[in-house]
Order: sequence, then structure tokens, then C-alpha cells
Amino acid sequence: MTDNNARGGVIVCGIDGSSGSRRALEEAIRTAARRGDRVRAVAVYEPPEMWAAWGYGPASGMALPDPDALREDELNAARTMVDEVRADMQDELTLPDIEVEARAGRPAEVLVELAGDADELVVGHRGRGAFGSVVLGSVGLGCVLHASCPVTVVPEPVAA
Repeated sequence: MTDNNARGGVIVCGIDGSSGSRRALEEAIRTAARRGDRVRAVAVYEPPEMWAAWGYGPASGMALPDPDALREDELNAARTMVDEVRADMQDELTLPDIEVEARAGRPAEVLVELAGDADELVVGHRGRGAFGSVVLGSVGLGCVLHASCPVTVVPEPVAA
């Protein structure tokens, strides 16, 4: 965990543009504001050149996008989402510092690694249920099982 120095601690938050990750970012911002921490919002994407290695089928026959352009697209999408959340929350509280970045890799693995010295890791949950999580894998579950810091999994809201 980070030392609570003049900059405060760090909350790592996984974002992917989904409504679940938006709620996770809102939670991370509220918690950071309350504790005097900063937020590290991270968009993790699986680059096409890794699809074949990860078992998604042959990638050798398709033209791969420029890795730098793909990373820049992901980073721009992440920044747009963070800017929208900032705008929506600016009247609610004093916003903490928010760093935005994009990383290539498997989401749970990258987030756990980046949260190695963080005070907390926050991710959203899409609510696929037990069977869907087993079949499709679960970023939230991977983070809970492997992170060395506390993990908050922000659920989908329940209809009344």
C-alpha cells in the first residue's frame, strides 16, 4: 500500500466504457475525495496481436491495427469517459486528482499488477451470474482473488 504522504493514497479503478465501470469510477472518486487520495483510472484492452496467443483463433490472416493508434484510441475513449464523470460530479464534491491511462493485456492481470502498491482497487460488476462468470471469466473475481490491496466490486443497481 502507498504511504499517506502529502499526495495521499492511490485508488486504482478499472474502466472499460461500460455502465458498470462508470459506477466504479464514481465510487473511486467519492472514496478518494473523502480520504484525500488520488484516482488512477486504467482502461485495459486486449490487443489483436494477442488474440491468437489467448486462444481467440487465428490472427495471422488479418491485418492488425497499428498498436500505437489502438492504444491512443483506447486512451481517448477512457479520457472521454473520465471527463464526463468529472463533469457530472463536479457540483457534488471537490474532485481528487485523476490520472487516466490505457494498458494492453488481460484486464484482471493488469489491474492487479497496477494495484500492487495502491490503497484500493475498484472495478465494476456486470452481473452475469455464477454460470456466466465461470464460462466467460470475471475481472472482478480475478481482482478479488489476486490483488494485494482491498478490492471494491461495484454492483449493478437492483431494480426496486
